[in-house]
Amino acid sequence: MATREITSRPAPEKSVAAATVTQSYARPLAVVTTLFFMWGFLTCLNDILVPHLKSIFDLTYTQVMLVQFAFFSAYFLFSVPWSKFVNQVGYQRTMVVGLLTMACGAFLFVPPRRPRRTHYS
Repeated sequence: MATREITSRPAPEKSVAAATVTQSYARPLAVVTTLFFMWGFLTCLNDILVPHLKSIFDLTYTQVMLVQFAFFSAYFLFSVPWSKFVNQVGYQRTMVVGLLTMACGAFLFVPPRRPRRTHYS
């Protein structure tokens, strides 16, 4: 009986370099740290505003503390509804919306530019 010998060459093994991709989290960490610093700084600005509001508007201590109460009660009132919003929209877009809102609020404090008076002689 004649047998046929089948020889097959083993396929050359592809040498795939096991390149481990290491992702650097330095930039996102820096962004989040900066955002927490900015939000913390804005929170501390309330403490600076209190004496100025009291003197400018002739408010009592109780009235001026309503500024602090309103600011911190927003965390209590809006935490659950906004957590649902963050889950639907995504945290990155929500952070951008928060920053844009803060920027718009900051620009409200910029006084309008008055035109110069020209004296004609």
